[in-house]
Amino acid sequence: MSASSQSSIRTSLTRPFKGPFKKRSVLPGFGLTFGYTIFYLSLIVLIPLGALFLKAFTLSLPDIWATVTAPRVLASYRITFGAAFIAAVINLFVGLLIAWVLARYEFKGKSILDALVDLPFALPTAVAGIALTTVFSVNGWLGAPLAELGIKVAYTPIGIIVAMVFISLPFQVRTVQPVLEDLEKELEEASATLGANRWQTFRHVIFPVLAPSLFTGFALGFARALGEYGSIVFIAGNMPMKTEITPLLIITKLEQYQYAEATAIAAVTLTISFALLFLINYVQWRNRRRYSL
Repeated sequence: MSASSQSSIRTSLTRPFKGPFKKRSVLPGFGLTFGYTIFYLSLIVLIPLGALFLKAFTLSLPDIWATVTAPRVLASYRITFGAAFIAAVINLFVGLLIAWVLARYEFKGKSILDALVDLPFALPTAVAGIALTTVFSVNGWLGAPLAELGIKVAYTPIGIIVAMVFISLPFQVRTVQPVLEDLEKELEEASATLGANRWQTFRHVIFPVLAPSLFTGFALGFARALGEYGSIVFIAGNMPMKTEITPLLIITKLEQYQYAEATAIAAVTLTISFALLFLINYVQWRNRRRYSL
């Protein structure tokens, strides 16, 4: 028997026997599922966004530049992105605290508190805006004592931040809470046994595990706050150059039948949002990679 024949026999004997039937997946193959995924995303996301940019470019480049750099538009950018960033930072800490309480402690009314976290998801944004305006107005339950201290919330940029914090808080809590619940407490006990204090345990044991979920919640909350409209228009006051957000300015352009100008402003907002989300995801990826080493 030749050496090649012996080698082929040994290969066939050592190869695992798979039987006459090929193993099949429960779902269809990669080609079909991937094709349907691309088709669905194109239909729902890519085509509408592409149409947005095409409509914006019906204007000439000088007209687009004049539209998106108008003083009123630039002021709306600063208010919208600035307030969304501040709201996301606030929820980064407050959401971690709430998630910690829900994941680590047992107390009466915990299920009610846990359900209240999801209330901004179910509450219509217009209802949320009216409720926040009523509470934080000068004569409101919270607005009156704050007004006595010289702090006015309703119809100011502070009101915009309050509305954005309200509608984006669940994203931070629901992103961090499952990670805390799955975190093994034995690691914290081992850290305490080795002499670490609570801050050292949190910094070196808990935070590396929470960091990816914290950044994810921050990005989701930031993106949600950028696109919010219904709950903000009631409490903002909508004063141009002061409390006018970009979504409201886009709606104003549409009501004036300035469709190309509205899509140009929307395209700039979309581009900036994509760039910021890409940056946040990049930082999140770097942190995950660093803590996994």
